Amino acid sequence: MREIIASRRNDHVKLAYCLSKSSSFRKKKGLCFLEGARLCADAAMSGNKTRALFFTPKAEIKYKDYIMRIKCPEDKIYVIDQSIADYLADTKNPQGVFSISDIPYTENKLSGVPRSGNFLALENIQNPDNLGAALRTAEAFGISGVVFGGACCDAYSPKALRAGMGAVFRLGVYTSADMPSAVRDFNSMGFSTFAAVPDRSALKVTDIDFRGSSVMVIGNEGNGIMPETVRECKKCVTIPMSGRAESLNASAAAAVLMWEMMRGKEAGGVNDG
Repeated sequence: MREIIASRRNDHVKLAYCLSKSSSFRKKKGLCFLEGARLCADAAMSGNKTRALFFTPKAEIKYKDYIMRIKCPEDKIYVIDQSIADYLADTKNPQGVFSISDIPYTENKLSGVPRSGNFLALENIQNPDNLGAALRTAEAFGISGVVFGGACCDAYSPKALRAGMGAVFRLGVYTSADMPSAVRDFNSMGFSTFAAVPDRSALKVTDIDFRGSSVMVIGNEGNGIMPETVRECKKCVTIPMSGRAESLNASAAAAVLMWEMMRGKEAGGVNDG
């Protein structure tokens, strides 16, 4: 029988709230908090286990099709008041559907990465909207996987999850505390490694041959890629721009660079040797 919750002091609500607010708590529990009917359904349909499901009576009617796709034990389904939905929500106009789900890549370190493919490596990305947008684009373009290096923001924060539209649950995601060593590992496996830099003297990304396995490293929004990471990459590439802007934000740059990587898989670019 479904439990009806009308108090913020309820233990299930407390758990959901803490998961929504604290990255360290999410990592400790190996759980994340999802908001929105489609996101909750996408995570469940991606094979990620739903540990708890919350919805308002109105949401159960309006988003019935999405809710029905979420497999969750009956005793872990909770009907909540609108006041609880407003308390848990990270958005101004919540749909009234939330879930608690496993974090799938807790132990998915770089040692498990495939030995071929095209990867995006994000170093010290701090804006969750940028990170989420990059993940969404990576999934759309067919990128083999994404590496989080250094001190990236939490891909399972509410903002990053919404910006990524659940892509983090479907992509191969890997972690490395030290991006320079990660690049060295990719080099040893025969990957072409590229540092994306706002430098007109770097190779134009449109001239690169991406037909082999490759890794594109994108750095922090304000400081770019760390110098030691740049040194480990085999080549530096830049996005040719004719306007006045000197650079793009991280997610926009990632989109352009990944497009060129995947376009080059079939067409190939000019071989730069």
